[in-house]
Amino acid sequence: MNFLAHIYLSGDNDLMKIGNFMADGIHGKHFDIFPLEIQKGIILHRSIDTYTDAHPIFRHSTKRLHANYHHYSGIIVDILYDHFLAKNWTHYSDERLEDYSERFYQSLRDNYDDLTPKTQKMMPYMIEYNWLLSYQTIEGIESVLAKMDNRMESRMKQESNMRFSVAELRTFYSEFESEFTAFFEDLITFTNQKIISL
Repeated sequence: MNFLAHIYLSGDNDLMKIGNFMADGIHGKHFDIFPLEIQKGIILHRSIDTYTDAHPIFRHSTKRLHANYHHYSGIIVDILYDHFLAKNWTHYSDERLEDYSERFYQSLRDNYDDLTPKTQKMMPYMIEYNWLLSYQTIEGIESVLAKMDNRMESRMKQESNMRFSVAELRTFYSEFESEFTAFFEDLITFTNQKIISL
């Protein structure tokens, strides 16, 4: 799952949201320098990723993209699923996505010293361009995919072409949305149980 889903699945705990949000940039087991609730968010993030990658519905979504995008298919589906969470936000939360996003941005500001350097560097751009809210539109998703493309090309020295996957999103929109809806119900159940055990 991508940023919005990871944050949402953390419940109402601000520090757990932050840990879950920035966990991709934290490698290995040495994350005990962070406050306990951020540590829990990191663990939760990794559990969500493991569960997601093995889920048959998620894998079905990635297969639709595999011929054109190969091992980038999972990254793309993560982002597409965030679109459907943002688009159908009122089904999952009573709080407006605008307000929810701003509350999260404020918690990043309030806990700036606990953020990784990578997150500190990314935060101003995330807030300025309101990434979480931008997921609601296909145009916003296209922009996110283009940024991911640029990042992959600079890091891997090869084209991922992820920006072109908006074509598949448009063509198979209802299929992706149905798959997200069914999958996310399972993921919410799994995550709620995982949080209890942390």
